[in-house]
This record gives sequence, structure tokens and C-alpha cells, in this order.
Amino acid sequence: MSSRIVKCVKLQQELPGLENAPWPGPLGQRIFENVSAQAWKMWEERQKMILNEYRLLPWQKEAQALIARQLEEFFFGESTATLPPEFKPQ
Repeated sequence: MSSRIVKCVKLQQELPGLENAPWPGPLGQRIFENVSAQAWKMWEERQKMILNEYRLLPWQKEAQALIARQLEEFFFGESTATLPPEFKPQ
């Protein structure tokens, strides 16, 4: 667990941050500086759902681009990130 505290944009609280940037480039740095480890765990669950719903393979360029858009929307978007149209809550 990190001793670094961030003001989490998702949970709107001061919480322990991530150990390192979880994504490459400026988006990863922005997440590192503004997202708590707890919120990142929420994202990881959502990412699994997105990969499964869209039947994506994480190493494909198209999948990475979609995940990056969803990731940015999840943490920094105006609204909550949209679910895939065919998603049905269990």
C-alpha cells in the first residue's frame, strides 16, 4: 500500500494513491496524480467487463484505444462512463 495520498477525482476523498503510473504517457501520469488505489480497483473491474462485453483482446491496438477512451471517461469525463449498449447488469 502506498504512503502517498491523493485527492481522488473518482471518490472525492483523500486516499492512498497508486505505487506507479498504471498506464503509459500523459494519461497514466494524470491517473497517478489524481486517482486512488481504491478507485483504480473499481476501474479494473469495469475494464474486465468492457473487454468481455466488446470481446476485445487487450493487446490489440483497437482494444487499447477503446480502453484508453473509457479509462479517461471513467475518471475524468463529464458523466459516468457509458456502459456497452448490450450490457445487462447481473
